[in-house]
Amino acid sequence: MKRKLQKESFMQSVLVLMVSQVFIKILGLVYKLYLTNREGFGDKGNAIYSSGFQIYALFLTISSVGIPGALSKLVSERIAVGDYKGAHRVFKIAFITFGIIGFLSSSILFLGAHYISNYFLQIPEAELTLVALSPSIFLVSISCVIKGYFNGRENLKVTANSQSLEQFFKTVFSIIIVEFIAIISGTDTTVMAAGANLATTLATFLCFFYIYHYYKSMKKEIAYEIKNSINYRPTRIRKTIKQIFSVSIPMSMSAILGTINKNIDSMTVVRGLKKFLPDEEAKVEYGILSGKVDTLVTLPMSLNMAFATALVPRISFAKAMGDIQTCQKKISFSLLTTILVGLPCMVGMILFAKPILKLLFPNATSGSFIYQISCIGIIFIVLEQTISGALHGLGKMLVPAISLGIGVVVKFVLNTYLVPINPQNFILGGTAGAAFATVICHLISVVIEFMFLKGQINLKLSKKQFILKPIIATLIMACIANYTYYFSIPILGEKIALIIALIIAIMIYLLMIFILRILPKEELYKIPFIEKIYSICNIKTKKF
Repeated sequence: MKRKLQKESFMQSVLVLMVSQVFIKILGLVYKLYLTNREGFGDKGNAIYSSGFQIYALFLTISSVGIPGALSKLVSERIAVGDYKGAHRVFKIAFITFGIIGFLSSSILFLGAHYISNYFLQIPEAELTLVALSPSIFLVSISCVIKGYFNGRENLKVTANSQSLEQFFKTVFSIIIVEFIAIISGTDTTVMAAGANLATTLATFLCFFYIYHYYKSMKKEIAYEIKNSINYRPTRIRKTIKQIFSVSIPMSMSAILGTINKNIDSMTVVRGLKKFLPDEEAKVEYGILSGKVDTLVTLPMSLNMAFATALVPRISFAKAMGDIQTCQKKISFSLLTTILVGLPCMVGMILFAKPILKLLFPNATSGSFIYQISCIGIIFIVLEQTISGALHGLGKMLVPAISLGIGVVVKFVLNTYLVPINPQNFILGGTAGAAFATVICHLISVVIEFMFLKGQINLKLSKKQFILKPIIATLIMACIANYTYYFSIPILGEKIALIIALIIAIMIYLLMIFILRILPKEELYKIPFIEKIYSICNIKTKKF
């Protein structure tokens, strides 16, 4: 009997995750726009919401200990040699192990909410948000195990669908709960922020229900594979747990350090700003950084996250089969696509920072300079994502952790020094200093990671293809978009002019990718419908 489950191609996997991530970010932006512009919430509400959420994210990262990526790697390695039984056994042991860890983490966050909010964050209002979020740690931990199992089977649709479902319900519940609280409490910002985070817990419950139901629907197919498994080598439970942690702990260190990076801001920005600002103003400034700016800067990550996720099982599989050439091709293509995603997003957001904030947050437009500084880090963040995925797939899990760890230490030092400085005395003082420190953190991390990756596999990256052509395409896009915006303002007004300029920018940039032949044709043809579009357009240009 032929195996019913067919593996997705690399580009199909990437596209599924990319569409999912874009959908998730759009929904995330919707509820962030709603909350920020909601009377009684605003930047102060964002400060309470984000400070609690970042602590939750840290607990969540520790409790799930990199399990999606680790399980994806371990499962794909066993499936590569036909050991489906061993792959499923790893899954079952991981499910029980991380269920226990998740439950303990939820309990600690629930019981320690008062101490954390008052002493670590110095934002007492965040206590309710921590309590509201605590149950979801357990739910996410066991959901991550199931996601990791299906990722290792190269079935990324499960992860994509579950993430989309979770974000959809999170957005809907946030609006409903916050509106209900606003009606009965008279726009109490603290309770509204807690209600918005309660929506996260409800959404994670529904996400787990969906994933578990999908797993049950696949049990017959999985049972058939287990029955026909080959090369099964039974191991003791203790040894299997050790194997899981030996992969998951190094792999999770990057994620843990990433959340620590965010928590550095939550623990130092308000504290530092109080040196020259009143308490309420300090919270508002932190709300600008953690609410509006972080939301917008992380949007490009949704497009690129797909490559980082899809790379791990693909490269693990290729490496297990001894196919180094496939590793090189997948990594090179992913790096090129990452540059093509990150560069225009960075330049476009810097160029139109103020108009974007006016368009999206008409009731809270401040923060354009902080936004512009943060945008410089976009290209480093997305490259860091992709290179980390490649290194994880190659089994070099500690390298991304060490490189990001160095960056985080530098950020902490810069935050401690820059944030307490009044911006009137130094342009990079205050909240702008925290944004600048984040940029430096990711720059350091990506440089170290890339140097190590290049030494591991003989990557041959053309400067013309990877640097010169993307820069030219981006500059042409930026010039035309900028001219369109300022030409259209007297006729259409700022908001419509910005929307038209951004649409034209996307069209021009995509056209330049085709004209300059930046992406290899064989890779483009793997994207559904692209070959037909390419042949219809019949773009015949000389090599740049």
